[in-house]
Amino acid sequence: MKKFRKVLDGLTTSSPGGSTVGSPSCGSAAGTPTAAAPTPREIDVLETLVSENFQLCKTVRHGFPYQPTALAFDPVQKILAIGSRSGGVRILGRPGVDCFCQHESGAAVLQLQFLINEGALVTACADDTLHLWNLRQRRPAILHSLKFNRERITFCHLPFQSKWLYVGTERGNTHIVNIESFVLSGYVIMWNKAIELSTKTHPGPVVHLSDSPKDEGKLLVGFESGTIVQWDLRAKKTDFRIYYDEAIHSASWHHEGKQFMCSHSDGSLTVWNLRNTSKPVQVTFPHGKIQKDGKKESCKPILKVDYKTSRNSEPFVIFSGGLSYDKAGRRPTLTIMHGKAITVLEMDFPIVEFITLCDTPYNNEVQDPFAVVVLLEKDLIVVDLTQSNFPVFENPYPMDVHESPVTCTAYFADCPPDIIPVLYSIGAKHKKTGYSQKEWPVSGGMWTLGSHTYPEIIITGHADGSIKFWDASAITLQMLYKLKTSKVFEKPKQSEGRASELVDEDPFAVQMVSWCPQSRIFCVVGISAHIILYRFSKYDANTQIVALEVRLQCESEDVISPSENENNPCFSEPRSGSHSPQPHQQHPASPGGGTPEGVKDSALCLKVKDRVVRVPPGYQAELVIQLPWLDGEPPQQISSLDINSAYGLLALGNCNGLAVVDYMQKSLLLCMSTLDLYGAADPYQRLTRSPRRNRQSTSDVCMRGLSNFYSDSKKRIRTSYQSLTELSDNQQSVDMERSKSPTSDHVNGHCTSPTSQLCSAGKPRIPTGPEGPRLARRGPGRPPFRKAQSAACMEISLPVSHTEESRENSFSRSRSSSVSSIDRDTKEAITTLQFGESYGRKGDALPTPCLWVGTSLGVILLVPVSIPTDQDERMEEPVTIGPCGTVLMLKGSVLRFGFLDCVGALIQSPYEVWRDPNAPEDPDRPRKRKLVHHSPSSSQDACGEGHLAVVCSERQAKVFLMPSQSCLFVHNITESSFVLRADVVSVSNSVCLACFCANGHVMTLSLPSLRPLMDVSYLPMTDMRIARTFCFTNGGQALYLSSPTEIQRMTYSQEMYDNLQEMLGELFTPIETPEAQNRGFLKGFFGGTAHTFDREELFGEAAAGKGSRSLAQHIPGQAGVEGMKVAASGAVGELARARVALDERGQRLGELEERTALMMTSAESFSKHAHELMLKCKDKKWYQL
Repeated sequence: MKKFRKVLDGLTTSSPGGSTVGSPSCGSAAGTPTAAAPTPREIDVLETLVSENFQLCKTVRHGFPYQPTALAFDPVQKILAIGSRSGGVRILGRPGVDCFCQHESGAAVLQLQFLINEGALVTACADDTLHLWNLRQRRPAILHSLKFNRERITFCHLPFQSKWLYVGTERGNTHIVNIESFVLSGYVIMWNKAIELSTKTHPGPVVHLSDSPKDEGKLLVGFESGTIVQWDLRAKKTDFRIYYDEAIHSASWHHEGKQFMCSHSDGSLTVWNLRNTSKPVQVTFPHGKIQKDGKKESCKPILKVDYKTSRNSEPFVIFSGGLSYDKAGRRPTLTIMHGKAITVLEMDFPIVEFITLCDTPYNNEVQDPFAVVVLLEKDLIVVDLTQSNFPVFENPYPMDVHESPVTCTAYFADCPPDIIPVLYSIGAKHKKTGYSQKEWPVSGGMWTLGSHTYPEIIITGHADGSIKFWDASAITLQMLYKLKTSKVFEKPKQSEGRASELVDEDPFAVQMVSWCPQSRIFCVVGISAHIILYRFSKYDANTQIVALEVRLQCESEDVISPSENENNPCFSEPRSGSHSPQPHQQHPASPGGGTPEGVKDSALCLKVKDRVVRVPPGYQAELVIQLPWLDGEPPQQISSLDINSAYGLLALGNCNGLAVVDYMQKSLLLCMSTLDLYGAADPYQRLTRSPRRNRQSTSDVCMRGLSNFYSDSKKRIRTSYQSLTELSDNQQSVDMERSKSPTSDHVNGHCTSPTSQLCSAGKPRIPTGPEGPRLARRGPGRPPFRKAQSAACMEISLPVSHTEESRENSFSRSRSSSVSSIDRDTKEAITTLQFGESYGRKGDALPTPCLWVGTSLGVILLVPVSIPTDQDERMEEPVTIGPCGTVLMLKGSVLRFGFLDCVGALIQSPYEVWRDPNAPEDPDRPRKRKLVHHSPSSSQDACGEGHLAVVCSERQAKVFLMPSQSCLFVHNITESSFVLRADVVSVSNSVCLACFCANGHVMTLSLPSLRPLMDVSYLPMTDMRIARTFCFTNGGQALYLSSPTEIQRMTYSQEMYDNLQEMLGELFTPIETPEAQNRGFLKGFFGGTAHTFDREELFGEAAAGKGSRSLAQHIPGQAGVEGMKVAASGAVGELARARVALDERGQRLGELEERTALMMTSAESFSKHAHELMLKCKDKKWYQL
């Protein structure tokens, strides 16, 4: 615990605005105190956070495994495992039991094999390595690995209750691995011994291995070419060989072991009887019809078949594939043949794998299948086999996160406790029906609600315009409520012109969301430059949505060309009415009527419904704000948004400027370009520009850049979310656009001259007269004026080297529509907005409502707001708002604001307590607005007035004292990279600044001193998807989209890290293995009972010798000591540790016993020799010795 005291009197300043003293470098021990205007008092802040309060680790992963490849099920433990192409393994049990494991190599998982009821899992990966995972701890770890060097693994089989794993290879050989020691046995089934010597061709890779239900000593080996061999493990020879013309994909035994079924590449199923293997007993083409010419239709391969018997009905034959080729466009199918009935289940996605769930783990008993788990490329379904219509089970896991591609995320921890039940009750009314009534069959493991839980909600926005609210409490994920924003608009028509053509694929895609849990007001920003404001109600209602147009385009005169002179209107002094609300449209319908005469070529991307609509309970749209097309120019995408329910105001910004809307009065209060916001306080001494006036003609100078842009604008307008929707992780960087201005000087390829920033299409303007010096002057103490760079619009690529140039180019900005305009016309983008109680001017004595504005050039603007206090006046009297000239500066684009009182406590923004807008009126109790204000002076009477403002940009963080606007602390976060996400969060009953950088580092800084507390290189690589979806929240938690289908949650709090073991579920629970059925004397006598088979006697080192060391290399796992430490807090961990200790003790006792036996043998030998010597010398005299 440290106490920081900052004395502000008597310090000198090096630059206005509190620039750094000595320019501290990244990684300095603490935020550098900076000079400020003299203040007659001290700031006393007791900081409690230290480095020991932080620990970074992943907690849980939600969603569907991306690019799945393998599936396995433990019928006794009832847990499911899914392998993926990236080397990940998801293990699922009952709701709450969800574990993610990752192979360090990242190689694709080819096959999974559970050690049934043993708490272990074997994975076979594409790098020809076998891994043994220990599932008896809450975080599984690898115990052993076996790397094959000369042969490639193609198939594995582990018999029930066996410790010997059969491994088939690409060369056609079958090796045997001891699961306990993970070493290779000397017993090998060579391909040339399995087939006849007269066979001239290689049989191909091993595609199937299984032991006979009738005799475990017989192994069925299937080769890809169509050769099938039954190998007698005892006699080391083949019992029979089958040569079939078609390639084999899979095989399945009848439980009696007298026959088996194979699936082939021509879409056929063959049944073979062991009594006569010369030809198949039955050949069927389930989906192959006989054509008119008498020939069979050619069919696709049947990739897998399961042959399962039932005690009370006909056997089940379940297979995937086998459809005829001639029917194009048919969806993938799973076929269930039950007796004479054939049911074809069409799937939405290709089938990766399926497993039939049975009542018994023994393969020599009647199987009685009850369900089929089907793993699809993008979904997981379970089919109920006990009902004739084969319904599916309702999936309790959040496997539909990617139902439509995720385009944005938001994370809210410690929400109001009543919000989750309310959302769930509304969402439950819209759930699908028709599911199986039986319980979800994957019910293994144990999970209990931990003591360290609080309400958490995750919000995901999607490409189809839908919004999903998820209950994320206690590291689980359950969908609460789904909102479709597309219902606000009419369906887009292809014939509506250019506006609809730009976003014809996903016109409703969500870019960002803003939610106030206390007031339940919700805002959605869409790709079509629109904002929808929703209010929550428990009642349905008939409503007419109000549409409001905001014209936030810049005038053509804002782009300077050589043909213009100083008499151009752009260079005139600011107009007297520049801060007044601009003309706008407000109407209950969409842009159809009332277009001003001056704007004839204007259109909206989407049309709001212009009629009264019936809305169900839940979130109901109240207001739609749209940015229209003007004079053929598309609207720039909205880059920032903030809403405040206490003020009734909504602020939005883009690369053209700022707009503020009074959503209570449905009116536009402010619409200004960024330069108009400066007024006379522009730090760069640039001349003002205004939003577009309503007129028809525009100059060719403005359209010059847009004409080049328009040809592929359809592609560019989607770039802000397109990379999130792609199901490919291959990210390609976009080269940084270089300035072509002959007057610009370059620093690493970036234009740094202020004169070059006011150029269009590469044509510089050389100012003349009195305007020249004003344009060429830089702000005092500022670095050279750089190109506007917005963190909201970027693409990221991996750095390839450590040179200065590669660092500059490794994280480049995308050329989206908004950023292209910034780079070409140097418009200053609004990157972040926040309402709050603050001091708009230095001389203010009391805090008032203010809007903090951050720009892409690192400038902070304060805009005071005057709001009527009386409720009746609030709905009638206008709200006044206007810039006050307050300007603060940082390096890099501004990302986040946060406010602290003078004792270091976080100040929450004021809000309105939720009230149902559609609730019936009570005449005795009229409804009034109830506002909650967190004034900076309310909790600090002893400290006096004022508060601290925390500002974080892409490069830097600063702490300002308000209202004096003096900079107390500054910290350069990074020099070689830039910050992607930053937030002021509460951790361990205190507050810190959390940052996520483009180079993968996660950092935390103390507040207000900005001391570095944690700096961890978390992500080895960073791509666009992670950059756009990463978000922090309170309680030391964060999340991001780790793949297009999965949400990864993480923590950077030591407290949560310590409690994580308690929150995770147990994968393994002690369950007795079911006993095998008694076959009866007669059935056993005549049916051929399975012979006793001792695999140890055949495969052990004593009989078969050691396997070749050059063929496979044993790699010990790291799960020994570390795994014990991780699992020490749970009962299973204690048992596992005790078991290991007992094993070690037993091993030592065994060694002691061997040494004792050796000593006894030596003693007996000595006694024997002594006795013989005594007999020899017994009758001899002493002189005869």
